[in-house]
Amino acid sequence: MEQAKAHALAAAAARVRLLAMDMVHTAASGHIGGSLSVADILTDLYFSILRVDPKNPKDPERDRLVLSKGHCTPALYAALAFRGYFPEEQLKLFRSIEGHFSGHPDMVHVPGVDMSTGSLGQGISAAVGMALAGKMDQKDYRVYAVLGDGEVEEGQVWEAAMSAAKFHLDNLCAVVDVNGLQIDGRTADVMPSEPLDQKFQAFGWQVIAVDGHDMAALDEAFSRAKTLKGAPVVLLARTVKGKGVSFMENDAGWHGKAPNDEQYERAMAELRGALAELEGK
Repeated sequence: MEQAKAHALAAAAARVRLLAMDMVHTAASGHIGGSLSVADILTDLYFSILRVDPKNPKDPERDRLVLSKGHCTPALYAALAFRGYFPEEQLKLFRSIEGHFSGHPDMVHVPGVDMSTGSLGQGISAAVGMALAGKMDQKDYRVYAVLGDGEVEEGQVWEAAMSAAKFHLDNLCAVVDVNGLQIDGRTADVMPSEPLDQKFQAFGWQVIAVDGHDMAALDEAFSRAKTLKGAPVVLLARTVKGKGVSFMENDAGWHGKAPNDEQYERAMAELRGALAELEGK
């Protein structure tokens, strides 16, 4: 990837983080920690990898993205708005009864959302169904599913993994946001899931390890995934929960907590500073 493109993607991800933080603070509710960790992944997908058209969000030939870790809608909605699916001003209605931007993805009312998710483990199962349908219909679209590393404790994830391998769904690419934390603490303490690479390989998947905050590495990994045939692919993206805000990073307490006014100002100052640095201001 050209350095200029990687730089532009990093700046876009910085904007996604700013929008996500503003949404959670305005609503006084939401999952900010995992939204900050997944922001780079979603940004690279929507701005570089996915074959989509915001003006035609239901295009039957489009690529699909399922946010299986459905509680991280602040990052998803922010990416969709910045990509042009709907005006950014609408994000002020996040988790408001006056709007349709609920705490989990809503495919009925929110343009660009391909699957309503929330109960962990169900999103990857829906993605397997989409990919299988694509094979049966002889379509060339690809399906992407973004999971959390706490989510992979769900047995349904592994049922889906078995099915994807059985049907040789090489049009399916899963991404695990491996930030090492979940609502109750460290995943290693709650329910150890490592070694994830060996587990997915044992289930018949092709595995790519990647730094989930390196835009060039992410883009290269997604591009490589497109070339691998015969089996589904999973990217194990190592990330930092709360990425970009010093006092939120690697702190499970920020899994589903909104910042107060003072914390919000501190967080926004750090995020604005990161964006300004990327923009050379």
